[in-house]
Parts: sequence; C-alpha cells; structure tokens
Amino acid sequence: MGKVRWSELWKKYKFVLLVVLVGVILMLLPVSSKTKETAAGDSQTPQEAFDLEAVEQRMEEVLGKIDGVGKLRLMLTLQSGTRLTLAEDTQRDQERTQQETVTLNRGSGNQEIVVTNRYYPVYQGAVVVCQGADSSAVRLAVTETVQALTGLPSDRIMVAKWTS
Repeated sequence: MGKVRWSELWKKYKFVLLVVLVGVILMLLPVSSKTKETAAGDSQTPQEAFDLEAVEQRMEEVLGKIDGVGKLRLMLTLQSGTRLTLAEDTQRDQERTQQETVTLNRGSGNQEIVVTNRYYPVYQGAVVVCQGADSSAVRLAVTETVQALTGLPSDRIMVAKWTS
C-alpha cells in the first residue's frame, strides 16, 4: 500500500517537482558571460573618459564644412576636466567622523560606485588657424560655430590666418 501512494503522488505532482528541480539547477549555475559584460560596462560608466582630441577632431570636421575656411587646425584648452561627486555615508561618533563611499552590490562580486553629480569639462579658450581667416565673414562664421559648440564667449576664441 505504501508503493501505491508514492506512485500516486509522483503522477499527481511530477510537473511541480520538475519545475522546482529546474529552478534549483538554474540558481546554482554561474551568471552568463553576457550579464558579466553588462555589469562590467556599467561599472565603467562613472569613469567615462572625456577625449579632448576626439572633440577637437569632430569640431575640425564641422568647421571644415564652412564655405571658405580651407585647411584648418583647432586647439581647445580646458579650465577643468571631468569630475564626479560620489555618494558618501558619514558615521559620527563622539570622538571622530568616518566617511565611506557608497557602493551598490550587483551580485557575483560586482560592485558599482554611486555617483551623485557628474561635472563635464569647462572650456577655457579656443584657437582656430585656417586658410580663409583673412575674410571677416569666415572669421565670424568660425567664431559663432565654436561658440555654439563650446559655450565660449567670442573674446575667448581666436581665429588666425594659416601660413604656408
């Protein structure tokens, strides 16, 4: 009579037991590599690198499209670079204050720093050397384009003539 009950239970609950077994197996498997790459990519997000040379190159391409500019070179200077403000946890005792950077645990040993503010670079000045700088219309167009792309006032943008 005991064997009859086990076989009846197996017939009645075999799908439930199989689902539970598959769930346990999935929980024991390591995290897939695709998920790890995403987590690693997320941990690099706060450390996004600002590439001044790439920005200059892109701006040179745009400025080169202006009618009459000809050959050109661009140089940007920065007042300040990229900065991040990180979340901190402060604990105060009677004798001392202790601060710790707040991190999020993303599982599988991956941790991510919590960023509260991101400050992007501030431009200090720009110099554009181009063949068409002897034309006031070209100088004005270049100056206004650099103003629009960087937020610099016109007195911090120098447009000079390219010499051979």
